[in-house]
Amino acid sequence: MLAKVMSSAVNGVDGLAVEVEIDIAFGLPTFTTVGLPEGAVRESKERVKAAIKNAGYEFPNRRITVNLAPADVKKVGTGYDLPMALGILAASETLISPILDQYAVIGELSLDGGVRSTQGILPMVMAARRAGMRGVLVPRENAHEAAVVAGIDVIGISTLPEAVEFLNGVSPLTATQVDIPKLFQENTVHEVDFQEVKGQAHAKRALEIAAAGGHNVLMKGPPGSGKTMVARRLPTIMPDLSFEEALETTKIYSVMGLLPEKKSLMTTRPFRAPHHTISDAGLIGGGQNPRPGEVSLAHNGVLFLDELPEFKKHVLEVMRQPMEDGTVTIARAANSLAFPARFILVAAMNPCPCGNLGDPTRQCTCTAVQVQRYESRISGPLQDRIDLHLEVPAVPYKDLADSQAGEPSATIRARVVAARRVQEARFIGRKKIYCNAQMGPRDIKQFCQLDRGSQQMLEKAMQRLHLSARAFHRIIKIARTIADLENTDMIRQNHLAEAIQYRRQEPTGR
Repeated sequence: MLAKVMSSAVNGVDGLAVEVEIDIAFGLPTFTTVGLPEGAVRESKERVKAAIKNAGYEFPNRRITVNLAPADVKKVGTGYDLPMALGILAASETLISPILDQYAVIGELSLDGGVRSTQGILPMVMAARRAGMRGVLVPRENAHEAAVVAGIDVIGISTLPEAVEFLNGVSPLTATQVDIPKLFQENTVHEVDFQEVKGQAHAKRALEIAAAGGHNVLMKGPPGSGKTMVARRLPTIMPDLSFEEALETTKIYSVMGLLPEKKSLMTTRPFRAPHHTISDAGLIGGGQNPRPGEVSLAHNGVLFLDELPEFKKHVLEVMRQPMEDGTVTIARAANSLAFPARFILVAAMNPCPCGNLGDPTRQCTCTAVQVQRYESRISGPLQDRIDLHLEVPAVPYKDLADSQAGEPSATIRARVVAARRVQEARFIGRKKIYCNAQMGPRDIKQFCQLDRGSQQMLEKAMQRLHLSARAFHRIIKIARTIADLENTDMIRQNHLAEAIQYRRQEPTGR
């Protein structure tokens, strides 16, 4: 007899509806799974067989064929155990349910018939909703994560018999509900604050501009000057995630199995700080079965690269495409996947290998050749894609000893949010543009008009600093953000002058 159970798969970070077809026929007892199953999926037959027997049901001693359609997409993970088991029970007429075709089923089985949690529940439930399913059966541990998706009933299941009794109408279960506003209210709490940063007013101002316009930042300064400290506080002044952004971010963490325990939705902007020994696949994603990398885990948040010159050069170079496009494309012979990667890059580096170049209190022991070699580890094209370049000097004693607290993150964030609202109104109706940093040449021409004096100032800066065309556009975008922070429509010369100083790079010297 033939039975069909709807389930879901993960393709990249998106869900894909999968139909699990089970055919039980006369013949020698076999259990065959087809439809490009990966190793864990092929092993499902042992778990399913043991779970059905230990749950008190009879396992059919016949020829069983399981097809996972569409058959041209590789099936990865353990979430097919429960739909396979229910399909076998339905094909053997142990399960006779008029609503089986209305529910998608996802879940891993233990040998005693228990249902265990599964990675990637959120995108899989979203795929089930797109497929028109009335509801979805998921592991109870994943129920709150799945219930974030509106428009579909989420039924949490603990055991295989519980799923059978629900589908047979013997034991009704209530759909899981979550309070989205409450999730945002409870989880948007930061453990750090900008008021803890002593001095460094220049760095604070630059990060405020970065948060307001979505600009990338490169900080150069001696060890202990506070580069890491201010970088870790950047998410505290960024606007809160919208529900759509939270869903995008949560999908990635769900697929990677990194969603924090008892947290069904990512409501704070992520902050990722990978070590400089990371590989290119670890940074942008990849592998035999391509998975997201750190740039995707930082989606809608901050990617912090400390000790930037210590990263392998080829690893840094692969970031060029995601920095420009906001997506990472992983191409393989069988298929091509795109992972979202729209983030603010904050990079930090020392001025020289020993870190003391330019420090008035400590002697630098590096030669000019060593300094030049150190700085050349970061290519010009990569530096050109970073909007704000700033020096972060050592903090003097009087600033460290000052007992007065600095400006809190909440105050700075209020200004940033006001500037972002101006940008939202400016870019309404334009796809994939959410802030000034994402403007293209056409948008710059429309929204960033310069008066005669500003044009002359920018022309002189281009000639003296030998800036590229990309730097020309980035200066204008930074100036647009500075004007938005002051809530002015026109870009004035003082806005442009401040923007130019963030592109001015000091020549290496002794």
